[in-house]
Amino acid sequence: MKKLLITGFEPFGGEKINPSWEAVKLLPEKIGDFALFKIEVPVVFEKAAKTVLAKADEINPDAIICVGQAGGRPSVTPEMVAINLRFASIPDNEGNQPKDIPCVSDGENAYFSTLPVRKMVEAVSEASIPCSVSYSAGTYVCNDLIYHVLHRFKNTETRACFIHVPFIPEQTTDKPSLPLETIAKALKIAIEAI
Repeated sequence: MKKLLITGFEPFGGEKINPSWEAVKLLPEKIGDFALFKIEVPVVFEKAAKTVLAKADEINPDAIICVGQAGGRPSVTPEMVAINLRFASIPDNEGNQPKDIPCVSDGENAYFSTLPVRKMVEAVSEASIPCSVSYSAGTYVCNDLIYHVLHRFKNTETRACFIHVPFIPEQTTDKPSLPLETIAKALKIAIEAI
C-alpha cells in the first residue's frame, strides 16, 4: 500500500481551532491506495517544514498533502504554486515576522505542485463542494511549508501539494465558511483523485 503523509496546522492568530487539522483528524486511516499518516504542524516559519520533512524521512511517503486555513476564502482551494518568499503580515506562533526574505536562499523562484491539482478540484466540485484552483499559497507559513517540501522532493518520486480550506462556521459570523465534515469530505475526494 502507498503512503500518504497528510498534515494540518495548529491554531494561530488568536483562533482556538484550526479546521485544517480538525479535518485531517476526521479522515479514515486508509483512502484508496493510500495508508494515511497524519501529523499536526506548528504555525512557525521553518519549524513547520522541519516537522514535516522529519516525518517524511521517517516514513518515505509516496505523496504529501499539507492542509492549511485560509480564512475568508469561500471554497477549498488546492494550490498550484509555491513561491520562494516569506512575508508575514502577522507574527507566527513564536513571534517571528519575516519581511521579504527567501524560504530557501538558493532555491528556485517557485515550484509547481506535483500532485494533480486540477483533477482534484474537478472531483471535489463534482461532489457539489465549493472548490477551485488557487495560484497563490500566500507568503505566510503555509507557503513556506509547501515550498520546502517541493524543494526537498524536486526530481524524486514523492509528489506533493498544499490545500487551503475555509473557516468553519464556529469561527466566524461574517466570513465564508464550510462545515468541518464537508471539508473532510473534500479532502477525502481529493485524495481519491490522485
